[in-house]
Amino acid sequence: MEKYNLTVVTEFILMGITDGAELQALLFGLFLIIYLVSLVGNLGLIILTMVDSRLQTPMYFFLRHLAITDLGYSTAVGPKMLVNFVVDQNKITYHLCAAQLTFFLMFIISELFILSAMSYDRYVAICKPLLYTVIMSHRVCWMLVAVPYFYSVIISLLITIKIFALPFCGYKIISHFCDSLPLISLLCSNTHEIEIIILISAGFNLVSSLVVLLFSYLLILIAVFRMNSAEGRKKALSTCGSHLTVVTVFYGTLIFMYVQPKSSHSFETDKIVSVFYTLIIPMLNPLIYSLRNKDVKHALDRLWKVSCNIFS
Repeated sequence: MEKYNLTVVTEFILMGITDGAELQALLFGLFLIIYLVSLVGNLGLIILTMVDSRLQTPMYFFLRHLAITDLGYSTAVGPKMLVNFVVDQNKITYHLCAAQLTFFLMFIISELFILSAMSYDRYVAICKPLLYTVIMSHRVCWMLVAVPYFYSVIISLLITIKIFALPFCGYKIISHFCDSLPLISLLCSNTHEIEIIILISAGFNLVSSLVVLLFSYLLILIAVFRMNSAEGRKKALSTCGSHLTVVTVFYGTLIFMYVQPKSSHSFETDKIVSVFYTLIIPMLNPLIYSLRNKDVKHALDRLWKVSCNIFS
């Protein structure tokens, strides 16, 4: 029987993005700017959709929770990743690693279903405009975010507990943050069960949320093509443009990262992709919605004028 080094692991060493010393300062500055833009953008959207009376609609309610999930998983990973650029050896404790994995998975899973809820909201707004306020009531909106939050907590805890209940070998070097796939590679015992759990849960999360999204947009397209007015069609599609952009980037990245066999994973490729969806996407989302959305632009303008009046 193969013998493993079952040394008790109390901490993990994070490898970081690059080994090149000459790139450390450059990448630190770049990722710091990306994280700060993400932080300011998502916090700004959260505050704006809470304080502006004209943004108190279901669409912006979901946008606020999208910003919360973006801020959640980027903050779970970003600050610790930045530390890696300024220390000789970046370490993370056993329990902090488990916490990072839990929060990261929780917010990522929540975002999938919040994006689906946003597509359903657009379907109701375009296909059933007269019943919009009745169907998308305050109670329904809260249910559409509360259920994903509850479900994501259960799944993230299940995966984290399953991984950290198994013994780790003496090797404790992982990628730049505590994700499920790098941690599984350090386990000494049979990982078939946890790999199946991750594959099934990732497949279910992606497929079920994507089915809702695609079906909603199929009905939207049918309704749009039935419109007599070209201006009406353009207006209807413009309300979906930002959401479709976010969905394409987010789902495409996650499908590439998780829905593929373990044997086909490349460490360097996975590292680049994981940086993209942990830092770049949370930065892009508020920019996409701010630059493409007139309501958000006008709300920002009103908030700026009020702030100027207060401090002048």
